[in-house]
Amino acid sequence: MKKVILVVLLLVGMQTVYAQKKEKLFNGKDLTGWTIYGTEKWYVDSNGLLVSESGPDKGYGYLGTTSEYGDFEVELEFKQEANGNSGVFIRSTVDGTKVSGWQVEVAPPGNDTGGIYESYGRGWLVKPDPEKDKALKFGEWNKMKIVVKGDRVTSFVNGVEMVNYADEKIGAGKGGVLLQIHDGGGIKVYWRNIVLKKL
Repeated sequence: MKKVILVVLLLVGMQTVYAQKKEKLFNGKDLTGWTIYGTEKWYVDSNGLLVSESGPDKGYGYLGTTSEYGDFEVELEFKQEANGNSGVFIRSTVDGTKVSGWQVEVAPPGNDTGGIYESYGRGWLVKPDPEKDKALKFGEWNKMKIVVKGDRVTSFVNGVEMVNYADEKIGAGKGGVLLQIHDGGGIKVYWRNIVLKKL
């Protein structure tokens, strides 16, 4: 009997440790744990969704975590309205509205969602094969997963692996997770269920 109790306690302990590794980055109520960069709109609507929307300046805007993350897996859901050009930055920093880091693209159909772009640097590092674009459901909820470990980044959209890419500069990068509003105006993207697990 004691052995059974010990095994149960160990299993519960392991589950607790696993659960503790997962961190809800967005609480569904407010922007606690995040910092707004730029004059674009970031807010939580009455349904508990995080909304990113172009403001009157029609510039770049970012919402970044106050914490930095090295190796991690982040899962989230997004829904694009109108021109949904956005992105999820990894190991990135912002000065004003100038970002340093790497973006996993979130864009309208035919614009390389899931690809990796280095802002103010080398530009596109890798784009998904064009046939993978059909994984994106424009105007509907999409699930994105990004795995960052060492110098390797793997992105998934609705369970489809979009890219798997290794890069020395990414491996040396440090910073937080950021969501982006592209410049040009007319952008509105909804976000929910943003969960990160450290690796």
